[in-house]
Amino acid sequence: MAKSKVTSKSAAAAASKVLRDGRTSKASKTAAGSALAQRPKKK
Repeated sequence: MAKSKVTSKSAAAAASKVLRDGRTSKASKTAAGSALAQRPKKK
């Protein structure tokens, strides 16, 4: 079984910052959303 990929905490923080910034491009926001989707769910 393949190990699933998980976004690191620091990468998730950067992705969150991109999504909150109104000046970033649609492509940047798409990539950031994808990175956050790979984070494990909070318990």
